[in-house]
Amino acid sequence: MRTYGKSAAFVALSATVAATALTGVVTVPAHAGTASAPTLSWRPCATAGGPAAQECAELPVPLDYRDPDGPQLSLAVTRVRSDRPAARRGTLLVIAGGPGSSGVQRVAEKGERLARETEGRYDIVSLDPRGVGGSTKASCGLSPEDRELVNLRAWPGADGSITENVTRSRRIAEACARNGGAVLRSLTTVNEARDIDRFRQALGEEKLSAWGISYGTYVGAVYAQKYPQHTDRWVLDSNDDPDPSRVGQGWLANMAVGVADRFPDFARWASDPAREAEGLRLAKRPQDVQPLVLDLAARLDREPRESTTPGVPLTGNQLRLALQLALFNGDHDFAGLAGLVQAARSTSVKPVLPAALSGPVPDADAAVSMGVICNDVRWQGTVSSFTRAVAADRVKHPLTAGMPVNVTPCAFWKDAPAEQPTRITDEGPSNVLMIQNLRDPATPYSGALKLRAAFGDRARLVTVDHGGHGVYLGNGNACGDRTVTTFLNTGTRPQKDAYCAN
Repeated sequence: MRTYGKSAAFVALSATVAATALTGVVTVPAHAGTASAPTLSWRPCATAGGPAAQECAELPVPLDYRDPDGPQLSLAVTRVRSDRPAARRGTLLVIAGGPGSSGVQRVAEKGERLARETEGRYDIVSLDPRGVGGSTKASCGLSPEDRELVNLRAWPGADGSITENVTRSRRIAEACARNGGAVLRSLTTVNEARDIDRFRQALGEEKLSAWGISYGTYVGAVYAQKYPQHTDRWVLDSNDDPDPSRVGQGWLANMAVGVADRFPDFARWASDPAREAEGLRLAKRPQDVQPLVLDLAARLDREPRESTTPGVPLTGNQLRLALQLALFNGDHDFAGLAGLVQAARSTSVKPVLPAALSGPVPDADAAVSMGVICNDVRWQGTVSSFTRAVAADRVKHPLTAGMPVNVTPCAFWKDAPAEQPTRITDEGPSNVLMIQNLRDPATPYSGALKLRAAFGDRARLVTVDHGGHGVYLGNGNACGDRTVTTFLNTGTRPQKDAYCAN
C-alpha cells in the first residue's frame, strides 16, 4: 500500500534526538517506565506552505513493549492546535500511509485544509512512525542498485524469469538481517498502533478521532481493534484486505487488480481527440491503448532507450513502473505518462524519467518499507510456487507483468514474526467511516470490500466513482468530502453504505 515518490519532512532535532539517530536507541533510567505519560516539549516547526501554527516534539517509546523500561526510540510528533478553543471537541490524528510515509509531512501538506473543514473542532496531530522522517531510523545497508525502485519492486525478466529476483531478494534479506538490528525488527503495524496509544497518553486524551490514509487505514483498523475504547470518529480512506494470513503479501498481489481497474481511465483520456493538439493522443480508440503500451514495453525489454538521466535507461520494466505510478494520483499525471510513451516511441527524443525512477530510494526508506511488511507476517511461497504464480499473473494481468505476485525479500526474511497479526472483527463501537475510490490502483475496491465485511456493523462504506489513490481532500469529489467532513464535525454517518457519483 505504499505511496511512491514521497519525500520525508525532517524536523529540527535536539542534541539528544540527534544522538538517537546515530545510535538507534536511547537507554533510559530504570525508573522511567510507563506509569506516567511522557511529557512533550513542543516547539514551532512551520514549513513553507504548511500551517503557520504547526509545532513539533519528540515522543519516547519503548523499543520493545515487553520491556517498557528498557531502551527507547524517539518518534517525531506534530500538532496544529485548534484556533477556536470554544469550538474544540477533541484531537484528530492523521495516520499517514506507506509503510514509510511521514505524518509530520502529511500535516504540513493537509493541516490547514483539514483545520478549515473541521472549523476548529480538533487539534490536528500526527507522528512519523518508527524508521520514518524525524524518528529513529533503521538501515539495511543496501547497495544503490538494490535500492532502485524498479528493483525493490520485483519485476520479472522479459521472458518471465524470476531467477534474478530470487538472487536479489536473498541478498537484500541477508543485508537487512546483518545490519538492521533490533530497530528494524521492531518495525511492525502493531507497534505503530501501540506507539499511537502512547502518543494519545502523552497528549492527555481519553479518545482520539482519526483520518487514516492507504496503509494508514490498516494501522487505524488495528488500533480500533486493540483499543476500541479510545476511538472517537474514525475515518479510513483507501482501504485494502485485512486478511491476517497474508497482510502485505495480499496487498501487493491486489495491485494487479487495481491497475487493471484503473487503466481504462487512462485509455479513455489518451484516446480523446482533445489530446491531438497536445501531441499526447496515443490511439483513436480506448481499446487500442493497452496493446500499444504493452508492445512498447516489450520493445524496451529488448532494446532499452537512453534517457535524460545518465546511466539510467528506460527499460520495459521502468515503463511498467512509470505506468503504475501515474495511475496512483489523479488524472493530472496522465499527461506525463503519455509524454513518456510518445518519447519512447520517437527516435529523435530522449525520454525523461519520472523523478522516482531516476535514482535510488534512501536506505532508511527502503528499510522501513520492507521491515514492516516482512515483520508483520511470514510470507507464503517457495521459488517454484512464485514462478508458477508469476507465469499465471502475467497472462491474467499483463500490465503488471507478474510483479505483484513475485518473490520479494520477505520470502527470505531471517526473523519470524514476533506476534500474530491482528484479526479485524465486528466487535467494537460503530464509529468507523470508510471511503474508497471505485478504481484505486493501489488498494483496489475488491480489497476494501473485505475490510468492510470484517468490520460488520462497526463501519459504513462510502464508494466514490473515481479513479486514483486517496479520496478525502484529494480528488475533488464534493460528495465524498462532504460526507467525511459531516462525520468528523457532527458524528453523523450515512444510515447505510453510500455512493458518490463522479
